[in-house]
Amino acid sequence: MTSPRMGWPQLLSPQRFKVKNEQIIAAPAAATDQGLAGLRSEFHIDHDRVVFSTAFRRLGRKTQVHPLAQHDHTHNRLTHSVEVASVGRSLGNRVGASLEISPHELPEGFTPFDVGGIVQVACLAHDMGNPPFGHTGEYALRDWFRDPARAELLAPLTNAEHCDITTYEGNAQGLRLVCSQEMYRNEGGMRLSAATVGALVKYPWTAQCYPKRGKFNIYQAELPYYREVAKSLGLIQRGDEQWARHPLSYLMEAADDICYAIVDLEDAVEIGILDLHELESLLGPIVHPDKQWHIRDPRQYAAALRGTMVGACVSDLADTFMRHHDALLHGELPGKDLIAVASPTIRDALLAAKQLAHDKVYRHRSKVVTEIAAYPCLGIVLDTLMPAVHAFCVHGPDALSPRQQTQLALLETPLEPGLSLYQGYLRVFDFVGGMTDNHAARLAREISGLGLI
Repeated sequence: MTSPRMGWPQLLSPQRFKVKNEQIIAAPAAATDQGLAGLRSEFHIDHDRVVFSTAFRRLGRKTQVHPLAQHDHTHNRLTHSVEVASVGRSLGNRVGASLEISPHELPEGFTPFDVGGIVQVACLAHDMGNPPFGHTGEYALRDWFRDPARAELLAPLTNAEHCDITTYEGNAQGLRLVCSQEMYRNEGGMRLSAATVGALVKYPWTAQCYPKRGKFNIYQAELPYYREVAKSLGLIQRGDEQWARHPLSYLMEAADDICYAIVDLEDAVEIGILDLHELESLLGPIVHPDKQWHIRDPRQYAAALRGTMVGACVSDLADTFMRHHDALLHGELPGKDLIAVASPTIRDALLAAKQLAHDKVYRHRSKVVTEIAAYPCLGIVLDTLMPAVHAFCVHGPDALSPRQQTQLALLETPLEPGLSLYQGYLRVFDFVGGMTDNHAARLAREISGLGLI
């Protein structure tokens, strides 16, 4: 029996969706509605909606590697996302051009720049669901909810809802932002094109599918929406709550990996955690094996190493994508990502860069101290909000004490009577996950009472 194969006419679908009376229905094309056909493509409109969103703007004060960094030149989530988008666009453009030439699979009416544009937007949005303090913030939120002392707060939830709430996942929160919370709140969110949503989702399954891995992209609240997106794209369905990945999501992932593997090291050189010679010994043999560069300024030299290495990675990984093109359309890449099946030179260099960052950057004391502080910081905020949300959703607003009423006033969006406990907790995710590092630290200090001193 022949395994199912996805096709580019569906995978590049510009179809948008909205929510009306809790039903997921097709939304009209944005360019046609605005009389902009020919001036901005549907994917260009996706780009503009992400760039002008509040969630994207907040990335400017969220951790990339160095929490609350004082150095002006280190990356935050915003600058990281912009650079990932640049690399992703280049990857997408190269793949789009290859699809147009051979195997002639680029559908009529699409250009290579449409493919690049889809990947670019997915890259811009890929970190929008990250909470304050980056991945440490995710672990802190999970630890709070998994504490046996909070079991009573979770008791009314279904098993699927319990999995979501005890496993805050930045990827799933990002999908929630674009499909529900930003722009048309609870009516389809940004209403991005199906192709862009597909490229954004690295883990197209729910928390129940792989509970031990923790990585997933779809909360139960967004599952009906994603089902329609997956149907529009023709994604291969692996189960009721699981699909094969959209091929372009591998390019988004590769762009992210390239940037954090290489640029994180450049940041470490910038702030003195890593010696320039260590970066040169890692990248030099690849970017200038037969010649010496005469660049005296260390910062410019590090930038030259980084820029040339990124270019080499883009070329190699775009070729890798095309070598595995047929496998990707069958949802069967023989590796966990494109880097795993890239040329040995690029693969080994990127893996060595990640290992160097792990050994000398991610465990540096300046980072570790702030990560430790993230747990009590976010714990103070959750201690304040969660019991009040539980009381509101389970017993009703009339049962709230004056203190709980005041605590709920912190939420940006007031809770409505009749809201389910699951939806109430997701509102806390929206609030806490949307905070910047500085805001979270300041709020925790203020509501602890220490800010009054």
